[in-house]
Amino acid sequence: MTPEQYCQDKAASSGSSFYYSFMALAANQRRAIIALYAFCREVDDVVDNPGEIQIKQIKLQWWRTEIDQLFAGQAQHPVTRALTPVLEQFDLPEEYFLEIIDGMEMDLQQQRYENFKSLSLYCYRVAGVVGLMAAEIFGYEDRRTLKYARDLGMAFQLTNILRDVHEDAQLGRIYLPAEDLQRFSVSEKDIFAGQASPNFQQLMQFECDRAKQYYHSAFEYLPEQDRFNQRCGLIMAAIYRAVLDKMEKNHFPVLTGRVRLSNAHKLWLALATWLREWRRHHRCGPAH
Repeated sequence: MTPEQYCQDKAASSGSSFYYSFMALAANQRRAIIALYAFCREVDDVVDNPGEIQIKQIKLQWWRTEIDQLFAGQAQHPVTRALTPVLEQFDLPEEYFLEIIDGMEMDLQQQRYENFKSLSLYCYRVAGVVGLMAAEIFGYEDRRTLKYARDLGMAFQLTNILRDVHEDAQLGRIYLPAEDLQRFSVSEKDIFAGQASPNFQQLMQFECDRAKQYYHSAFEYLPEQDRFNQRCGLIMAAIYRAVLDKMEKNHFPVLTGRVRLSNAHKLWLALATWLREWRRHHRCGPAH
C-alpha cells in the first residue's frame, strides 16, 4: 500500500463531513488535504483509543519526533511520507503540526475547561490551526482569508463539542465551560446522567449562538476574490451549519446521542454549495 492510499483509506473510513468537500479540489490539493487530514486522525486516535495515559503521551511524543523527521526529509510513517511532497508545494509550518499535537495532548491533561478563554486555546490548536493549513492548500490572495480560516475552524470545533456532549461525557469529558454551566445552573451530574432540562436548553442555545458568531465572523472576513479557491471550506461550513441547525431545531437532543446528517444530505449540500460558488465565481469573474 502506498502512503497516499494509506491516507485515502484513513480519510474514507472516518465517515467525516470533511471527506465530502475533498472532491472539489485539484488532484495535488486533494492529495495534500487528505494527507493532512490523515495526520489529524492519527494523532486524534492516539488520544481517543483505549489505553494508558502514559502510553498515549509516549505515542504523541513519537509523533513530535516524526514531525521533526518529516521536516528533515526523513519521514518514516506512511502519513508523513505522504506529507513529504506536500511540504514542497505548500507552506505548512512545522509549528502548526506541533500545535495540533499540543491540542491533542490537552485531552490527556484536562477533562474540564474553566472558561471560554481556556477552551478557545484548545479549539484553536485542534481546529483553528487546521483551518489555517487548509487555507494554504486551497490557495488565497488576501491575508484576511487566514482570519476566515481560523474562525471557521473554531466554529467547526464548537459545533463538534455541542454535537458530542453525550459521547464526551461517556469518556469523562465535559468541554462546555464550567462558568457557562454555573451561569445556567446546569451541573456536571446532570450531563453525566443525561438529564435534559430547560436550563440545559438555555445553556445549549447560548453555546449554539456563540458557534454561529464564529461562522458569521469567518464569512465576514472572506474576501470575494478568494471564495472560489476556498470553496471546500464553504462546503464543510454548509454541512457543519446544517448539523448545528438540526440540533437547534430539535432542541439539542445531545444528551442521549449524536445528531447526524445522512450521507445523501451531506452529498447534496456539497454539490449545491459547489454549484453556488461556481456560478458566483463565473458571474462575478475573478476579483482584483
